[in-house]
Amino acid sequence: MLFRDSAAMVAAECLSGSLFFRLTEQFAHVHGHKPGPSEVRSWERSIPVLASALNDAGLGQVEMLLEYGLPLNSKRADAVLAGVHPETGLPSYVVVELKQWSSAEPDDDDPSLCRVDAYGRAVLNPVDQVRGYCEYLISFNGALSGRPESVSGAAYLHNATEFGVSGLFEARQDQHGQLFIGARRGEFIDFLRTKLRAESGASAADELVNGKIGPSKQLMAVAAQEVREREQFVLLDEQQIAYRTVLNAVRRANRSDHKEVVIVTGGPGTGKSVIALSLLGELYRQGITALHATGSSSFTTTMRKVAGARKREVQELFKYFNSFMTAERNSLDVLICDEAHRIRETSANRYTPASNRSGKAQIDELIDAARVPVFLLDEHQVVRPGEMGTVAEIEAAATKRGLHCQVVPLDSQFRCGGSDAYLRWVVRLLGLEAGGPVVWEPDGKMRLMLADSPQEMEAFLDDRRSQKYSARISAGYCWKWTKKVPPGQALPADVVVGDWKRPWNVFGDRAVGGAPPAALWATDPAGFGQVGCVYTAQGFEYDWSGVIIGPDLVWRGDRWVTDRTASKDPVFKKSTPDGDVDRLIRNTYKVLLTRGMIGTVVYSTDPETREKLRELTGERAGEAVHHGWAGV
Repeated sequence: MLFRDSAAMVAAECLSGSLFFRLTEQFAHVHGHKPGPSEVRSWERSIPVLASALNDAGLGQVEMLLEYGLPLNSKRADAVLAGVHPETGLPSYVVVELKQWSSAEPDDDDPSLCRVDAYGRAVLNPVDQVRGYCEYLISFNGALSGRPESVSGAAYLHNATEFGVSGLFEARQDQHGQLFIGARRGEFIDFLRTKLRAESGASAADELVNGKIGPSKQLMAVAAQEVREREQFVLLDEQQIAYRTVLNAVRRANRSDHKEVVIVTGGPGTGKSVIALSLLGELYRQGITALHATGSSSFTTTMRKVAGARKREVQELFKYFNSFMTAERNSLDVLICDEAHRIRETSANRYTPASNRSGKAQIDELIDAARVPVFLLDEHQVVRPGEMGTVAEIEAAATKRGLHCQVVPLDSQFRCGGSDAYLRWVVRLLGLEAGGPVVWEPDGKMRLMLADSPQEMEAFLDDRRSQKYSARISAGYCWKWTKKVPPGQALPADVVVGDWKRPWNVFGDRAVGGAPPAALWATDPAGFGQVGCVYTAQGFEYDWSGVIIGPDLVWRGDRWVTDRTASKDPVFKKSTPDGDVDRLIRNTYKVLLTRGMIGTVVYSTDPETREKLRELTGERAGEAVHHGWAGV
């Protein structure tokens, strides 16, 4: 939330012009950069309109929570109004989405999408947008748990005329999503009076702001329900657009017997796998032939185990990218390629029978297999030589076949507590974005801590586990990995830092000495105690993440230096260029540093690197445990 005050005070600050300066200042503090001119312009044009409507309704004491951040998510509602319900006397909240549009029309295929001249692609109908925000808040804020009736949603298009947006009223409206326009301002004022009473909303706002944030619904934990019960996840904004874009493409493909490609691109935690599961569940229920595929053994194995725990046939919905070498052309309606940055040049390896070798690139096999191939990817998570899942590569393959290709970017992210500031800190730290490392400024969403030893890191994370949080330790691939463990023997402690020794996670698909198989390291609580590598951590998340930066990435003077000789990763061959190794090692640590949902604890094996990290981070894991203030 960027600003909070009564409607009367907000109106006064709008009049003086000080509100927009304060919003800009707070935005820069929270996000690490100044807001764009269009965002500031929207504040200047929309917030005074909402404040004026509240004051004209006699609701000047209602609290306005401006740019309210949704929990565990980087999305922001334009405003949440907090007050007292005129009939029940209980806390009442109205989520408001403000639009400056003067005209818009529903998409031809789907009234939940609409077309606005200013945008080159379809956007979500604001009624569906605000409904998603309401449902998400109810799911994640403890103050609203079990009280969905206390929340209402309104999209207010304050510049719109009846003629300009009449088609948008075709969208379904309910308590959590209603549409109002400037030409009928009186209706909006009447609506506000039915939801809020003319008295102070301060205590209701306090209750919302201090509401306990529910634990994240981890993807793996609800996959079984998701394939059959779509309501487990609430899709917001671009996620909803991506979801509907695919379903609309499927409808077109079936209706006119044609083929098209959809690419969904976004960084860690933007919800790509949530979209994939939501699509799979919906298509599965509609009887449309669809499969989910990844290039990750861990991810696919876990999906099969969790989603197919009670229905074995569900397990067959989860495949690998190299499963389609001999697939008949367009044999599927939809192929959902999750983690598509893991696509490789070819599906064949030295064990592939000659009869299965298609001679085609893996991307071509995947496109050929379905009428609507869908690719969900993050180009900055490529961590192995030979991985080539990029937007450009997929678009080129589609163009070669004369296929229409749609790209849907996902902007907001849900991992790392929804903290854009933390993700920006990570990419600046690792030199994946220009400008150099910056000092971490706590943003209230994500915690970053430095450990002075692996023992300190482990003690802190173990304390978190005692509080019922999930936690894991992962590391760069800088220690040999014993792959074969004789029956009856414990995992050897391969990862050695001083007198601290721990095993890597199990290699293979069988549990060893109580440690889970590799594919379940990130989701089985017994995974704590082994050190995960990037290949077992990628695609997963846990509450607290401990990351050991090994000697393959060290700080020297004023820059990072990658040392390929310190890496024990067998995927790096002598023929792998130094530039590729450097990029892949940095990408590896980006993946490891973005697994945590609540906090990350970092330790480097190198003294000079630890000193640099001390300059950039504030909290110390050892002090937190010693003083007993390790709570979130």
